[in-house]
Amino acid sequence: MDFTTEQANQLLQTAKRLHFVGIGGSGMFPLVQIMHSRGYAISGSDVNEGSIIDSLRQMGITVYMGHNAPQVEGADLVVYSAAISKENPELVHAQELGIPTMERSVLLGYVSRLYPNSICIAGTHGKTTATSLITSLLELAGKDPAAVIGGKLPLIGGYGKSGSGDTVVIESCEFARTFLQLSPNIAVLLNVDNDHLDCYGTMEGLKAAFREFVSLARRAIVVNGDDPHSMDVVYGLSQPVLTFGIQQNCDVKAENVTEYKPGFFACDVYYLGEPFAHLELAAPGYHNVYNALAMAACAILCEVSGEDAAAAAASFKGAGRRFEILGEYAGATIADDYAHHPTEVAATLSTATKMGYRKVWVVHQPFTFSRTRELLDEFAQVLALADEVVLTPIMGSREVDDGSVCSQDLADKIPGAVVVDGLQQAADYIRANVQPGDLVLTMGCGDVYKAAGMILRP
Repeated sequence: MDFTTEQANQLLQTAKRLHFVGIGGSGMFPLVQIMHSRGYAISGSDVNEGSIIDSLRQMGITVYMGHNAPQVEGADLVVYSAAISKENPELVHAQELGIPTMERSVLLGYVSRLYPNSICIAGTHGKTTATSLITSLLELAGKDPAAVIGGKLPLIGGYGKSGSGDTVVIESCEFARTFLQLSPNIAVLLNVDNDHLDCYGTMEGLKAAFREFVSLARRAIVVNGDDPHSMDVVYGLSQPVLTFGIQQNCDVKAENVTEYKPGFFACDVYYLGEPFAHLELAAPGYHNVYNALAMAACAILCEVSGEDAAAAAASFKGAGRRFEILGEYAGATIADDYAHHPTEVAATLSTATKMGYRKVWVVHQPFTFSRTRELLDEFAQVLALADEVVLTPIMGSREVDDGSVCSQDLADKIPGAVVVDGLQQAADYIRANVQPGDLVLTMGCGDVYKAAGMILRP
């Protein structure tokens, strides 16, 4: 069911009981927290137990295991994630009973309108990190923000929070144009790169969607002044634009960027030529200087001090699945990273190769056939930055395998690359070959992280 903004507002203002199909998902959990704090009665269903389900039950929320039609009875609205099939028995029964059904992104749009100050962070890369940094900034400054984040933020112990302040910080995904449901007060644009072209067709189509998103900003647009595509997106818009960057003459600019220890960076931040903050980033990687600058720009707009910005940069060591150190096996460090686009892979591996490990191994699970096929040469080039490459089969996700591309095609372009049959085989290969002092990175946005757990299993 499609909703206009007015229809969604009216429905959610009158509804009393919400039922969430797929309630245990990381994208659903912050929305449940926020709606629960607003007094809604909530129930939900999922197919797997887990830490989120445990937290929901501790909140007093009824969670059913399995999707069964009667579970929606009595609900005023059924919310579902994009991953839920339209043939799901709960969705089908809700429609039979005349209960409205709403996709998660529409509810997220409503949440963005609940708070006077909504900060919505978009971009092809870095959304989770920048959203986490901005949330950390406001949390440490005592603003008690609400947040919806695509990764787990240790500072708040989860993927988001309800918050009692006037600000909500939202990671805003461009896939399938879902970020156009949002109503940002401040729109942050980190970068624009050649991703989701299966959805948008061309780079110009992608840029047009980002332009539509930032045009929704009511107060200001924060944009990466060093990224030409992002600057194209904001060109000529009527909203005030605050630029951040390292190379260009930006409003919020990093000077004296130094590597204070291998893989970790510090910088001085200037606002309109005046000193604002000195940042020492606890999350590795040069690319995170840009994420920290986006955070500093939001600090300025929210009238938060440079000292609080410095504290946020120093406290944030990374979100879940963003160069996340998981443990050691046989003297080797095992880490996991969400990178699934050549630009992201390059950023992670260029950082990892400078951190003093004996060898850097990457266990990569390509994600979607279309992306792998279209960016095959680019993936081969950046994966070759690692010393050893292990490839699992492509995770098709929403796509059907038409036989036009496979992981062996990628391996053929990477000297020494190995293709295995699955995650357990990848773990077995690593356990048999890794040496003390090595770094192993499981990498991808599917379920390749499970291979890291298999490596670490006693």
